[in-house]
Amino acid sequence: MRLTSLAAVLVLGVAAATLPACSSDDPAPSFQSGPSAAATAPTTADQSAAPDARDGLGGPGASASPKPAAKVLAAGNPNGRATVPAEARAVDTSKPTRTIGTGTPASCTSAAVVKAVAAGGVIVFNCGPAPVTIKMTATAKVRNANGPKVVLDGGGRVTLSGQGQRRILYMNTCDQAQGFTTSHCQNQDHPQLTVQNLTFADGNSTGEKVEGGGGGAIFVRGGRFKVVNSRFVRNRCDRTGPDLGGAAIRVLSQHENKPVYVVSSTFGGASGQGGSCSNGGALSSIGVSWVVLNSVFSHNEAIGNGANPAKSGTPGGGSGGAIYCDGNEFTVRLAGTIVENNRANEGGGAVFFVSNNRTGTMKIEDSTLRRNPSGKFETRGFPGIFFLGARNPTVTGSKLS
Repeated sequence: MRLTSLAAVLVLGVAAATLPACSSDDPAPSFQSGPSAAATAPTTADQSAAPDARDGLGGPGASASPKPAAKVLAAGNPNGRATVPAEARAVDTSKPTRTIGTGTPASCTSAAVVKAVAAGGVIVFNCGPAPVTIKMTATAKVRNANGPKVVLDGGGRVTLSGQGQRRILYMNTCDQAQGFTTSHCQNQDHPQLTVQNLTFADGNSTGEKVEGGGGGAIFVRGGRFKVVNSRFVRNRCDRTGPDLGGAAIRVLSQHENKPVYVVSSTFGGASGQGGSCSNGGALSSIGVSWVVLNSVFSHNEAIGNGANPAKSGTPGGGSGGAIYCDGNEFTVRLAGTIVENNRANEGGGAVFFVSNNRTGTMKIEDSTLRRNPSGKFETRGFPGIFFLGARNPTVTGSKLS
């Protein structure tokens, strides 16, 4: 299946700015709740080595001396009070399908992660008691016939690093290389991918062309996807392009248009830690709904220029400092969430939302959006937001400044 783009004409006015957008021709299972805990951002290093014969287990490899964990993984907005529905909670991993590592940092390798993700199931890590960084030497890819659940739980002690060189995790139900499992790849209920209690660092999808690129840390098309208690830092994707985005995450379709859940997670979090891409310094999607609960987006940036469609003489992009959403009928809900200190060269320093057929809606509940400069345009009365949809965003119990 191929995603195509439509565009609107940029009109800057007193009441609001009206910007271009694109849409998709294509249009997620119930998740069990479970523990979500753990340790701080990893400080140890790892070099990839061949896994041993057991499913998902790492083999010998070099590592630095581990340091004890100082505190639990700090992800999300601790003051967020949004209710998390059962299907959005962490998956119970008390009975894992497979384990990466044999109790030491050296046993937790890139090759072991790649093998475990391809095999699917509920995956946990056994890398020792201290935080560990696994330096990915290849992108871990979900095989569409395996699962149907694919759960990656770092226990709060694991960072997966793209080393600034590659995307970290990939799932695409319409990628023949990962196997077709139905006749309607863009709208099937599997695989059901969950990432929880993990840090994704230094992912980089620059130059990736499949499905238009984007998704510096994680790229998803089809099935279902959710993120729980995880951190995304210093991820990147292409610097320019009118419809390309998602330094941390890019999603293109979900089963029956069900939402992607992002729960108690942090994107950026401090100066120098945010994501950077042409559009969507954290999240980007086409025709996909989002429910973002008790999370934090800060210091992310949309650095393209020329907007969408690209103005004459420009490469395009620069919208959605934190979040870039485009398509036809979709929804976005932010609840218990902080969006601050993000920026966009063009429009929507915090959020860029364009529903081409004006059916999309957005809700902001008990959240704070502040200091999200839009370089050239935003919707009057909604600082940091550019919005074209069925009606203006619904804002309750929130502060926008």
